[in-house]
Amino acid sequence: MKIVVACGGTGGHAFPGLAVAEVLKGRGHDVTVWESGRDVESSVMRSWEGKGFSTHARQLSAKNVFGIAASILRCRREMGRERPDALLAMGSYSSLPPVLAARAHGVPVVLHEANTVPGRAVDFLARYARVVAISFAKTAEHIRTARTVLTGLPVRKDIAGGRRFPFIPPDAFTVFVTGGSQGAHMVNCLASEALVLFKEELEKRAAGRSLYVIHQTGVKDEGAVMATYANAGMPARVHGFEKEMANAFASADFVIARAGASTCFELAACGKPALLIPLPSALRDHQHWNADAFASAGAADEGIQAKLNARQLARYLAEKFDSPERLAQMAERMRSLATPDAAERVADLVEESGSKR
Repeated sequence: MKIVVACGGTGGHAFPGLAVAEVLKGRGHDVTVWESGRDVESSVMRSWEGKGFSTHARQLSAKNVFGIAASILRCRREMGRERPDALLAMGSYSSLPPVLAARAHGVPVVLHEANTVPGRAVDFLARYARVVAISFAKTAEHIRTARTVLTGLPVRKDIAGGRRFPFIPPDAFTVFVTGGSQGAHMVNCLASEALVLFKEELEKRAAGRSLYVIHQTGVKDEGAVMATYANAGMPARVHGFEKEMANAFASADFVIARAGASTCFELAACGKPALLIPLPSALRDHQHWNADAFASAGAADEGIQAKLNARQLARYLAEKFDSPERLAQMAERMRSLATPDAAERVADLVEESGSKR
């Protein structure tokens, strides 16, 4: 079976798409991955050892109307040349040209929605899909124009197989901060200031455990965050893009993160308790609803960016440090939310749709 997987736009859409592409490839299918060609995808796409195609998709806005039209025509030409049996589109603006091209050529479409509340692209494109795979049960309430199947969100196979970094002291309380592959400026500022205050608190107490920080900052904030920790004498691993995410998660006793769906489900796969700080400007407030789903299950806490300051966050971290039983309970509940076979479930839907063409 020939299958196209369209999964560009952000790392949060590319990683899950590649996870499904690997499963389909492993089952003997001829798989081509379509990505939009953005720089942010390049580090992600290097892991794909198969055929690829750049759609040149553009974000959905009036100023990009000509670019979007050009991408649709480009995808129609390639879809006509390749003639796949099915298309899997992982959501975001990068799904629009491939899905419209598939519709023009009669290619069955499977959509995947990562977040609790569907984005504009999935909201619009669901009417053209045979089925929409969803990560959260609540998402079905928002999709009325297509059949939905709860699959969970595919995550990288290696994400839960990491090992604690050997250079971190065995007894160190380790906090991992990540705003996603592109970083999050407000989270970087808030967390780095809070962690310096938390370190000072531990030193006053002579707590017996040191503090170690792993921080994925995004390229723009790497130098500033590194300087903050260096000036405070804080042992830290700081990278704009963390290439060893599995080991970073494995090393962490606690995680501070944005509430993108991929991050949430990677936390679940690794069983790591977390403070989720939703991006306030996220479309339809979807990161809040992602965080709410995990907080309601007792797996994480939700922090509202506008209501947090560094001193409050430092006190919060101290409370978590003083409550190892609570952290263990959160970790257990986080693991219960994992869907380790999500990629296989989505692959099953793609095969089902392609076989009924």
